[in-house]
Parts: sequence; structure tokens; C-alpha cells
Amino acid sequence: MEELARESISLLARSASHADPPRLGSYGAVFIMLKSALGAGLLNFPWAFEKAGGVTTAISVELVSLVFLISGLVILGYASSVSRQKTYQDVVREVCGRAVGQLCEVCFCFNLFMISVAFLVVVQDQLEKLCVSLYETVTGLSESEVPHHWYTDQRFALFIMCLLIILPLSIPKEIGIQKYTSVLGTLAATYLCVAVIVKYYLMDTHAAIITPEHIQGVSSWASMFSVVPTICFGFQCHEACIAIYSSMENQKLCHWVVISVLSMLFCLLIYTLTGVYGYMTFGQAVASDILMSYQGNDVVMIISRLLFGISIVTIYPIILLLGRSVILNLMLRAQRSRRGLVTHSFESRCRVVLTVAWITSTLLIAMFVPDMADVISVIGGISAFFIFIFPGMSKFNSVPV
Repeated sequence: MEELARESISLLARSASHADPPRLGSYGAVFIMLKSALGAGLLNFPWAFEKAGGVTTAISVELVSLVFLISGLVILGYASSVSRQKTYQDVVREVCGRAVGQLCEVCFCFNLFMISVAFLVVVQDQLEKLCVSLYETVTGLSESEVPHHWYTDQRFALFIMCLLIILPLSIPKEIGIQKYTSVLGTLAATYLCVAVIVKYYLMDTHAAIITPEHIQGVSSWASMFSVVPTICFGFQCHEACIAIYSSMENQKLCHWVVISVLSMLFCLLIYTLTGVYGYMTFGQAVASDILMSYQGNDVVMIISRLLFGISIVTIYPIILLLGRSVILNLMLRAQRSRRGLVTHSFESRCRVVLTVAWITSTLLIAMFVPDMADVISVIGGISAFFIFIFPGMSKFNSVPV
């Protein structure tokens, strides 16, 4: 899912709520879909290819999953046109009922929370490599000779970054930086894809072990399906698709099918190329974060780390804003029903408390999570609700009897 340019959701939803006429063209729709899907999930694909049992198996699972991914997008567009709602949660609530709508909001909020954790894990990994690279450059020592102090620990660096950068960016009610950073995630993903391919062909020898660990039996099937959470996380743009569909000039269903197919095919190309060449470069030794497999002093990958780091630091507040808005609306609704009105000071206090609590909890989890793959497996499971379950329920309930 994140991966996650979630600012597209808030921007489009805001324009929809103001009843602006739809102005989004075909190219813009495809681009925003790509922004919503391409991101940090790309880092995990080479590892997923290794766990799936090799290139052939992983691509086969991708292609099968692609059918369901596109079907989900088409169903959501159809449900939006039938219900005349402009956000994912509103469509599910209108089509499937209030109870399912509330479940959707809970899943939506928890999904954003786990995406925030994944983002901090990625930043922490990149900080580790960047700090080692900087120390090697300054002192001339090798990575194995770098001394460990509390102030050189990447977890301390992550804490400082959250305190001095992410927290100030996240507290405001509106986050204007989203207007200028929306393309960074897509740029980082595209750059990484090209860099992985180029690095593979620049290698003197290709000695990586690419023989699958599980050739047949139950273990091979389990390994094959282990790639599904990564696919769900990587291709996750379904929460944004209804806002995108509602903002399009041409809202014919056949046109939306074309937009969905093109978007998913572009994503498939980027993810598959990165997965194939990353796996062929490192084989069974590939890390769950592909950037961690490269040397810390590799200039090409340092640029990629910086791109991903900057994009995540700027997108994290937007993820927080979306998740916080769900919880804050519930708190304001409860306050309004109890007191009859909501003061500005109450709203501000709630916003600050929720922001600090969100950052603190995601930071603590990110500091002690053993592996990025563990976080993505959770996110992929939650994403299945938005990609498979809720669209299926919407299709079932929106078809006239």
C-alpha cells in the first residue's frame, strides 16, 4: 500500500466536499493512482520474490492478484456511481450499512497507523546506513570498526527526527507541504527501480544463490502465498480510488476500467522489475528492505535512501492527518452530543494529544520491531479488507435484486 502518496486522498476529498465540478483528466487520474500505489512497498519486493520461491512463482502470484486488484477498483468505481458517495468510507457505509461502515473506519485508521510504523522502520533503516556511511567517510574506518554509542544509534536519530521534524509538521490542522511533496514517493520508487537494474548489470559477477529453498510440498505453497501481503501493500490505492473517480471529468465505467488497468500495469512493471533484479542481485541473501542489502557508501543508493527518507518524512504527517481526522471526528461528535457545542480550544487540545500519542506509539513500535517484513505482513492483511473484502461486499449489496 505505501505504500502509501496519501495526500491525494485528502486533496481530492476536500475538493469533492466543496462540490467543485470534476476536472480530473485521464492522464491526471493515472498519475494520481500511481502516486497512491508506488512508494515504500517497493523496498520489500525483492525479499518477497525470494520468499515466494523465485521469479516465476512470484510473477505468477502477481498476475493472479492483479486480476483481483483491478476488479476491486472497478467495483469501487461502480459502487461510487450507484451510491453517489465520494470517499471510500462513505461508499461502504451507504452500500453495506452503518455497521460495516464503522468497521471500515476502524480498519482504515488502523491501516494508516501501521503504515506510519512501516514508514518509521524504513527511515530507521536508512538512518543506520547513512550514519555508518558518514562515519566511514569522516574517520576512514570500515563498517565493522564503527563503535556503538547511544548517540550514534539509529533509534536515537529517529527519535530526534520525530521530535524536531515530524512532530512540528504534524500538529497543524492543515498540512500545506502536501502540495509540494506529492511526487517524491513516485520519484523515489522510479529511481530505485532504475538503480537496481543498473547495479545488476554493472556487477562483475553474478554469484547470488537464486535456487528456491522450497521446491515442492506444503512449504512451497506457503512460501508462494507469502508474497500476497507485500503485493497488497505495494498495490494498495483502493482507498484513494473513489476520490479519484469522483474527481474525473469522464466517469463512465468503461473509462474507469481503462484507468484502473493502465495504473495497475504501470505499477506491475515497476514492482516486477525491482523484484526480479533485486532478487537476482542478492538471491537468498536479500534483505527485507532492498536498500539494506547495498553497501552504505554506495553513492547511487545513498541518493535513493535520501529520496525515500525525505518523501517518507513529508508524507508521514499526511498519513497522521488522515488517521487523526477519523478519531478526532468521533471525539468531537461525542463532545457535541454531550455539551451541545465544541470549542476551538477543545479541538486544539484533542488534536495535539492525538498527534503526540500517534507519533509516540508508532515510534516505540518502529524502534523495537524486528523486521520491516513483519510490519508489511500486518499491513498486507489489513489491506485485504480494502482490496478484496469491502469491494466484494459493495458489489454484492449494490447489485439490484
